[in-house]
Amino acid sequence: MYRFFVLSCLALTAALSACSTTRQTAPDASIKTSSVIAPEGRKLAYAGDDATPRMSGWHHLAGRTLEVSSLADLKLQDKEVILSFDDGPIPGRTDKVLAILDQFGVKGAFMMVGEMAEMHPALARKVAEDGNTIGSHTYDHANLSSLDFDAAMAEVIKGELAVTKATGTDVSFFRFPYLAESHRLRAAIAMRDMVVMDVDIDSKDYFAGTAVSVTQRTMDLLHRRGRGIILMHDIHKRTATMLPNLLSELESEGFKVVTLKFRRTQAPSNLVASAGFVATR
Repeated sequence: MYRFFVLSCLALTAALSACSTTRQTAPDASIKTSSVIAPEGRKLAYAGDDATPRMSGWHHLAGRTLEVSSLADLKLQDKEVILSFDDGPIPGRTDKVLAILDQFGVKGAFMMVGEMAEMHPALARKVAEDGNTIGSHTYDHANLSSLDFDAAMAEVIKGELAVTKATGTDVSFFRFPYLAESHRLRAAIAMRDMVVMDVDIDSKDYFAGTAVSVTQRTMDLLHRRGRGIILMHDIHKRTATMLPNLLSELESEGFKVVTLKFRRTQAPSNLVASAGFVATR
């Protein structure tokens, strides 16, 4: 039984490591099975270059709070960004990201995998209690484009329910694993009063590389667009390592981090016009 559990965790870790707009060509060897299956309450220590940097002083990176009920409402102004993190929560990684966000006085949008939230409910609750935006990312990071509609929606709903239970809060945002979507799925998810989170700037923190290279790549893309939703992953050690540098760069260049909140409406949100589909609730 124990062997089966460990093998299952290894399979889950491998799936999460592959989360990207394209398949990862250089696996992230920093993720260890022990960090995934560590019991709640156990502190996973890291030292040296991977220790969370300590920052002091007053920051002015926090921007406005944007309330949205549909994708159409998610309009950023010049030099505004949303920090989004996929695939967690995971001890020793997500908690570091939370500490860094707190030090800079900003919030992020965490798209949680349902199975990960189930495994680490206390950490999932902390993400929500810290005032961050909560979203789901399916139950076990399935590629929904490889499933039929009913199976895909079952995976979406199972993930949503798992994240809701773990965090104790409503899940109002969703992101497709691998950004593998369809018109029909987007419309059905919108009918569940959830906003699909797109990606404007992919940090590619899932590629093996230095923290400096991740920061540089992200800033280069941001300079071209001027604003946008930044995709990162709180399961990777390098993400916590690079995050203070990225936030410092954003701050020095006058960017603002927008906090995202869901505004519930009387009628279901209408993200994408769709004809002839049956919404699964």
